[in-house]
Order: sequence, then C-alpha cells, then structure tokens
Amino acid sequence: MSDKFPPLNRRIGDRLRSIRNDRGLSLSQLSDLTGGAFSKSRISNYEQGIRRLSLEGAQVLADALGAVTAAYLLCVDEDPTLSPDEQRLITYYRQADGRGKRTIIATADYQNGLT
Repeated sequence: MSDKFPPLNRRIGDRLRSIRNDRGLSLSQLSDLTGGAFSKSRISNYEQGIRRLSLEGAQVLADALGAVTAAYLLCVDEDPTLSPDEQRLITYYRQADGRGKRTIIATADYQNGLT
C-alpha cells in the first residue's frame, strides 16, 4: 500500500483481509454476507486502506464475518474476543436447527459437569 494512506487505515485493512482469508471468504462472498451493504470493490478499498471504515460499516462487516467485533476490526481492541475454534463453534451453532443447538448446549453442559 502506498504511504499516502494513514497507518491506521492500513492496519484496519490488513486485519479485515486477514480475517476474511482466515474464514476462507472471497471478496464476493463477504459482500454477499453483508446483504449487499458493501460491494466487493468497496471491501477491497477498505482492505487496501484507501477508504476509512466507519463504526457502522465495521459492525456490518463484523456481523457478516461472525464472532469478531467491530472494535477488533477497527483496531480498538487488539485481541480478538474469540479463538478460531470458538468462532467455528459459534458458526456451527448459528447454522444448526433447534435439535442441533440443543445437542451443542448439552455437550457443553456435560463437558462442564452441568448435567
């Protein structure tokens, strides 16, 4: 990235790209997950540090990426709130039907001696 872009924009862009890549998402797929709120070109501009990501935009992208906070995307919170395994578990839970969700909860309860 060019030095004409502020360092924070570059850090935010690097973080967004890294998380997107960790999730195995293309720019198009992430755009689709935002419900059309952001085009793939706009997301690319954020990743390159060309555009500054707003708080509201960070929230939309955080929701689309799942289990990452807007604060983390904006480099306000330096540590992710959830590990990759925790993020994956939340994704599975959200995708599960009612029976699957009950099974996940029951398994977690069992592992923690709550059953």
